[in-house]
Amino acid sequence: MKLKPIQTGAKIALVAPASFAMDERVERGLAALSQLGFAPELEENARARGPLYFSGTPAERLADLHAAFAGNAELVMCLRGGYGSNYLLDGLNLDLIAAHAKPFFAYSDLTALQLYLLDKLGLPAFHGPMSAADFFLEGGVHLPSFKSALAGKPYCVGAEEGLRVLRPGVARGVLYGGCLSILCTMLGTPWEAHTEGKLLFLEDVAERPYRIDRMLWQMRKAGKFAGVTGIVFGEMLGCAEKNTPELLEQAILNALDGIDIPIAFGLRSGHVSRANVTLIFGVEAELKLDDQARLTLCETAVQA
Repeated sequence: MKLKPIQTGAKIALVAPASFAMDERVERGLAALSQLGFAPELEENARARGPLYFSGTPAERLADLHAAFAGNAELVMCLRGGYGSNYLLDGLNLDLIAAHAKPFFAYSDLTALQLYLLDKLGLPAFHGPMSAADFFLEGGVHLPSFKSALAGKPYCVGAEEGLRVLRPGVARGVLYGGCLSILCTMLGTPWEAHTEGKLLFLEDVAERPYRIDRMLWQMRKAGKFAGVTGIVFGEMLGCAEKNTPELLEQAILNALDGIDIPIAFGLRSGHVSRANVTLIFGVEAELKLDDQARLTLCETAVQA
Protein backbone atom coordinates (compact mmCIF):
# COMPACT_ATOMS: atom_id res chain seq x y z
CA MET A 1 0.00 0.00 0.00
CA LYS A 2 1.38 3.38 -1.04
CA LEU A 3 0.22 6.53 0.74
CA LYS A 4 0.07 10.15 -0.32
CA PRO A 5 3.15 12.25 0.46
CA ILE A 6 2.74 14.70 3.33
CA GLN A 7 3.56 18.33 2.65
CA THR A 8 4.41 21.10 5.08
CA GLY A 9 1.17 22.56 6.37
CA ALA A 10 -0.55 19.19 6.55
CA LYS A 11 -3.12 18.64 9.27
CA ILE A 12 -2.11 16.12 11.93
CA ALA A 13 -4.75 14.33 14.01
CA LEU A 14 -3.43 13.65 17.51
CA VAL A 15 -4.79 10.70 19.44
CA ALA A 16 -4.09 8.95 22.76
CA PRO A 17 -5.02 5.27 22.27
CA ALA A 18 -3.24 4.17 25.45
CA SER A 19 -2.15 6.24 28.48
CA PHE A 20 -2.79 9.92 29.08
CA ALA A 21 -0.08 12.55 28.58
CA MET A 22 0.94 15.40 30.86
CA ASP A 23 -0.71 18.68 29.84
CA GLU A 24 2.60 20.55 29.61
CA ARG A 25 4.00 17.97 27.22
CA VAL A 26 0.85 18.06 25.11
CA GLU A 27 1.12 21.84 24.74
CA ARG A 28 4.83 21.79 23.95
CA GLY A 29 4.32 19.03 21.40
CA LEU A 30 1.58 21.03 19.70
CA ALA A 31 3.83 24.08 19.57
CA ALA A 32 6.76 22.12 18.13
CA LEU A 33 4.65 20.62 15.34
CA SER A 34 3.20 24.03 14.55
CA GLN A 35 6.69 25.53 14.36
CA LEU A 36 7.59 22.89 11.78
CA GLY A 37 4.69 24.14 9.67
CA PHE A 38 2.11 21.48 10.45
CA ALA A 39 -1.44 21.97 11.72
CA PRO A 40 -1.87 19.63 14.71
CA GLU A 41 -5.34 19.09 16.18
CA LEU A 42 -6.34 16.99 19.17
CA GLU A 43 -9.14 14.49 18.78
CA GLU A 44 -12.05 14.84 21.21
CA ASN A 45 -10.81 12.52 23.97
CA ALA A 46 -7.07 12.97 23.55
CA ARG A 47 -6.78 14.91 26.82
CA ALA A 48 -8.93 12.51 28.85
CA ARG A 49 -7.42 11.38 32.14
CA GLY A 50 -8.66 8.04 33.39
CA PRO A 51 -10.14 5.68 34.14
CA LEU A 52 -7.01 4.28 35.80
CA TYR A 53 -3.94 5.09 33.70
CA PHE A 54 -5.86 5.29 30.41
CA SER A 55 -6.70 8.30 28.28
CA GLY A 56 -10.42 7.60 28.31
CA THR A 57 -12.45 4.43 28.06
CA PRO A 58 -11.73 1.91 25.30
CA ALA A 59 -14.80 3.16 23.43
CA GLU A 60 -13.63 6.78 23.63
CA ARG A 61 -10.11 5.96 22.53
CA LEU A 62 -11.36 3.80 19.68
CA ALA A 63 -13.75 6.53 18.55
CA ASP A 64 -10.87 9.01 18.44
CA LEU A 65 -8.69 6.66 16.40
CA HIS A 66 -11.47 6.03 13.88
CA ALA A 67 -12.25 9.75 13.69
CA ALA A 68 -8.58 10.54 13.07
CA PHE A 69 -8.46 8.19 10.08
CA ALA A 70 -11.89 9.12 8.72
CA GLY A 71 -11.41 12.88 9.12
CA ASN A 72 -9.60 15.36 6.91
CA ALA A 73 -6.21 15.08 8.62
CA GLU A 74 -3.42 13.80 6.39
CA LEU A 75 -1.46 12.12 9.16
CA VAL A 76 -2.33 10.39 12.46
CA MET A 77 0.08 10.68 15.37
CA CYS A 78 -0.15 9.40 18.93
CA LEU A 79 0.58 11.65 21.89
CA ARG A 80 2.43 8.89 23.73
CA GLY A 81 2.40 5.17 24.46
CA GLY A 82 2.12 3.84 27.99
CA TYR A 83 -0.43 1.07 28.19
CA GLY A 84 -3.92 0.31 26.94
CA SER A 85 -4.07 0.16 23.15
CA ASN A 86 -4.54 -3.62 23.36
CA TYR A 87 -8.13 -2.96 24.47
CA LEU A 88 -8.79 -1.37 21.05
CA LEU A 89 -7.79 -4.34 18.93
CA ASP A 90 -11.16 -6.12 19.13
CA GLY A 91 -13.06 -3.08 17.91
CA LEU A 92 -10.89 -1.81 15.07
CA ASN A 93 -12.90 -0.97 11.97
CA LEU A 94 -10.50 -2.26 9.34
CA ASP A 95 -12.74 -1.25 6.43
CA LEU A 96 -12.87 2.35 7.65
CA ILE A 97 -9.11 2.55 8.15
CA ALA A 98 -8.39 0.94 4.77
CA ALA A 99 -10.70 3.42 3.06
CA HIS A 100 -8.88 6.36 4.68
CA ALA A 101 -5.32 5.04 4.83
CA LYS A 102 -2.72 7.55 6.00
CA PRO A 103 0.60 7.56 7.88
CA PHE A 104 0.23 6.47 11.51
CA PHE A 105 3.10 7.52 13.82
CA ALA A 106 3.59 5.58 17.03
CA TYR A 107 5.78 3.15 18.95
CA SER A 108 5.95 1.45 22.37
CA ASP A 109 2.51 0.14 23.45
CA LEU A 110 1.13 1.00 20.00
CA THR A 111 3.29 -1.69 18.35
CA ALA A 112 0.36 -4.13 18.44
CA LEU A 113 -1.95 -1.68 16.64
CA GLN A 114 0.62 -0.73 14.04
CA LEU A 115 1.63 -4.28 13.17
CA TYR A 116 -1.95 -5.53 13.07
CA LEU A 117 -2.87 -2.80 10.58
CA LEU A 118 0.25 -3.63 8.57
CA ASP A 119 -0.45 -7.37 8.57
CA LYS A 120 -4.18 -7.08 7.78
CA LEU A 121 -4.28 -4.04 5.50
CA GLY A 122 -0.73 -3.49 4.32
CA LEU A 123 -0.77 -0.08 6.02
CA PRO A 124 2.89 0.94 6.49
CA ALA A 125 3.79 1.49 10.14
CA PHE A 126 5.69 4.69 10.89
CA HIS A 127 7.72 3.70 13.93
CA GLY A 128 8.74 7.18 14.94
CA PRO A 129 8.30 10.23 17.12
CA MET A 130 5.12 11.00 19.01
CA SER A 131 3.90 14.46 19.92
CA ALA A 132 3.99 14.43 23.73
CA ALA A 133 6.80 11.87 23.96
CA ASP A 134 9.38 13.31 21.53
CA PHE A 135 8.31 16.53 19.80
CA PHE A 136 7.88 18.24 23.16
CA LEU A 137 11.63 17.82 23.78
CA GLU A 138 14.28 20.03 22.23
CA GLY A 139 16.26 17.70 19.98
CA GLY A 140 13.80 14.89 20.59
CA VAL A 141 13.17 14.16 16.90
CA HIS A 142 15.51 13.06 14.11
CA LEU A 143 14.13 15.42 11.48
CA PRO A 144 15.99 14.05 8.41
CA SER A 145 14.35 10.62 8.67
CA PHE A 146 10.99 12.11 9.69
CA LYS A 147 10.90 14.40 6.66
CA SER A 148 12.24 11.78 4.23
CA ALA A 149 9.65 9.24 5.36
CA LEU A 150 6.81 11.72 4.78
CA ALA A 151 8.18 12.95 1.45
CA GLY A 152 8.70 9.48 0.01
CA LYS A 153 12.49 9.65 -0.21
CA PRO A 154 14.72 6.62 0.50
CA TYR A 155 17.19 7.26 3.31
CA CYS A 156 19.98 5.67 5.30
CA VAL A 157 20.89 5.70 9.00
CA GLY A 158 24.11 4.60 10.63
CA ALA A 159 26.66 5.44 13.29
CA GLU A 160 25.40 8.99 13.76
CA GLU A 161 22.03 7.49 14.72
CA GLY A 162 23.68 5.07 17.17
CA LEU A 163 23.86 2.00 14.91
CA ARG A 164 26.83 -0.34 15.40
CA VAL A 165 27.85 -3.89 14.55
CA LEU A 166 27.26 -6.83 16.88
CA ARG A 167 27.61 -9.54 14.22
CA PRO A 168 28.75 -8.60 10.69
CA GLY A 169 27.01 -9.45 7.45
CA VAL A 170 24.52 -8.20 4.90
CA ALA A 171 20.77 -8.66 5.08
CA ARG A 172 17.84 -7.49 3.02
CA GLY A 173 14.11 -7.83 3.56
CA VAL A 174 10.90 -6.15 4.62
CA LEU A 175 11.56 -4.07 7.73
CA TYR A 176 9.26 -5.07 10.59
CA GLY A 177 9.10 -5.05 14.38
CA GLY A 178 8.74 -2.68 17.30
CA CYS A 179 8.68 -2.98 21.07
CA LEU A 180 9.98 -6.40 22.12
CA SER A 181 7.82 -6.76 25.23
CA ILE A 182 4.68 -5.99 23.22
CA LEU A 183 5.63 -8.55 20.57
CA CYS A 184 5.95 -11.13 23.35
CA THR A 185 2.67 -10.07 24.95
CA MET A 186 0.79 -10.65 21.69
CA LEU A 187 2.08 -14.21 21.22
CA GLY A 188 -0.78 -16.70 21.24
CA THR A 189 -3.42 -14.06 20.49
CA PRO A 190 -5.26 -13.32 17.22
CA TRP A 191 -3.00 -10.26 16.86
CA GLU A 192 0.29 -12.13 17.03
CA ALA A 193 2.93 -10.45 14.87
CA HIS A 194 4.18 -12.07 11.66
CA THR A 195 7.94 -11.63 12.03
CA GLU A 196 8.96 -14.67 10.02
CA GLY A 197 11.22 -13.91 7.08
CA LYS A 198 11.52 -10.20 7.88
CA LEU A 199 14.41 -7.83 8.56
CA LEU A 200 13.58 -7.34 12.20
CA PHE A 201 13.84 -4.25 14.41
CA LEU A 202 13.51 -4.80 18.16
CA GLU A 203 13.67 -2.26 20.97
CA ASP A 204 12.51 -1.73 24.53
CA VAL A 205 13.07 0.39 27.62
CA ALA A 206 14.08 -0.29 31.24
CA GLU A 207 14.24 -4.06 30.85
CA ARG A 208 17.21 -5.73 32.54
CA PRO A 209 19.45 -8.00 30.44
CA TYR A 210 17.99 -11.23 31.80
CA ARG A 211 14.50 -10.04 30.85
CA ILE A 212 15.66 -9.25 27.31
CA ASP A 213 17.22 -12.72 27.20
CA ARG A 214 13.94 -14.26 28.39
CA MET A 215 11.86 -12.41 25.80
CA LEU A 216 14.22 -13.36 22.98
CA TRP A 217 14.07 -16.99 24.18
CA GLN A 218 10.27 -16.83 24.10
CA MET A 219 10.24 -15.33 20.60
CA ARG A 220 12.69 -17.97 19.43
CA LYS A 221 10.70 -20.88 20.85
CA ALA A 222 7.55 -19.41 19.30
CA GLY A 223 9.22 -19.61 15.88
CA LYS A 224 9.38 -15.85 15.43
CA PHE A 225 12.96 -15.86 14.16
CA ALA A 226 12.24 -18.39 11.41
CA GLY A 227 13.73 -17.05 8.19
CA VAL A 228 14.52 -13.65 9.71
CA THR A 229 17.26 -12.14 7.53
CA GLY A 230 18.82 -9.85 10.14
CA ILE A 231 18.07 -8.10 13.42
CA VAL A 232 18.55 -4.48 14.41
CA PHE A 233 18.23 -3.62 18.08
CA GLY A 234 17.30 -0.17 19.27
CA GLU A 235 19.11 1.98 21.79
CA MET A 236 17.60 -0.21 24.54
CA LEU A 237 17.38 2.79 26.83
CA GLY A 238 17.83 1.89 30.49
CA CYS A 239 18.36 -1.81 29.74
CA ALA A 240 22.11 -2.05 30.37
CA GLU A 241 23.46 -2.68 33.87
CA LYS A 242 25.45 0.31 35.16
CA ASN A 243 28.31 -1.77 36.55
CA THR A 244 28.42 -4.27 33.67
CA PRO A 245 27.18 -2.45 30.54
CA GLU A 246 28.57 -5.19 28.29
CA LEU A 247 26.17 -7.74 29.81
CA LEU A 248 23.21 -6.64 27.67
CA GLU A 249 24.96 -7.26 24.35
CA GLN A 250 26.37 -10.52 25.66
CA ALA A 251 22.88 -11.63 26.66
CA ILE A 252 21.52 -10.77 23.22
CA LEU A 253 24.23 -12.74 21.44
CA ASN A 254 23.74 -15.65 23.82
CA ALA A 255 19.98 -15.73 23.25
CA LEU A 256 20.49 -15.64 19.48
CA ASP A 257 23.38 -18.11 19.41
CA GLY A 258 23.10 -20.46 16.42
CA ILE A 259 20.93 -18.05 14.41
CA ASP A 260 23.45 -17.13 11.75
CA ILE A 261 22.31 -13.67 10.70
CA PRO A 262 23.74 -10.13 10.91
CA ILE A 263 22.92 -8.31 14.16
CA ALA A 264 23.18 -4.57 14.81
CA PHE A 265 22.63 -2.61 18.01
CA GLY A 266 21.95 0.92 19.18
CA LEU A 267 19.68 2.51 16.58
CA ARG A 268 17.80 5.38 18.22
CA SER A 269 14.21 4.65 17.22
CA GLY A 270 11.38 4.26 19.71
CA HIS A 271 12.37 4.63 23.36
CA VAL A 272 15.46 6.79 23.00
CA SER A 273 17.54 9.38 24.79
CA ARG A 274 17.35 11.89 21.92
CA ALA A 275 16.70 12.38 18.20
CA ASN A 276 14.09 9.67 17.65
CA VAL A 277 14.60 8.13 14.20
CA THR A 278 11.61 7.35 12.00
CA LEU A 279 11.57 3.81 10.61
CA ILE A 280 8.94 2.45 8.25
CA PHE A 281 7.76 -1.11 8.75
CA GLY A 282 6.44 -2.81 5.64
CA VAL A 283 9.05 -1.50 3.18
CA GLU A 284 12.16 -3.11 1.72
CA ALA A 285 15.35 -2.33 3.60
CA GLU A 286 19.01 -3.38 3.56
CA LEU A 287 21.35 -3.85 6.53
CA LYS A 288 25.11 -3.73 5.89
CA LEU A 289 27.40 -4.50 8.79
CA ASP A 290 31.16 -4.51 8.09
CA ASP A 291 33.65 -1.86 9.17
CA GLN A 292 30.62 0.36 9.69
CA ALA A 293 26.89 -0.13 10.17
CA ARG A 294 24.21 1.14 7.75
CA LEU A 295 20.48 0.54 7.51
CA THR A 296 19.02 1.75 4.21
CA LEU A 297 15.29 2.06 3.61
CA CYS A 298 15.32 1.22 -0.06
CA GLU A 299 11.58 1.55 -0.60
CA THR A 300 9.20 4.35 0.32
CA ALA A 301 5.81 4.17 1.99
CA VAL A 302 4.40 7.12 0.12
CA GLN A 303 4.12 7.70 -3.61
CA ALA A 304 6.35 10.72 -4.18
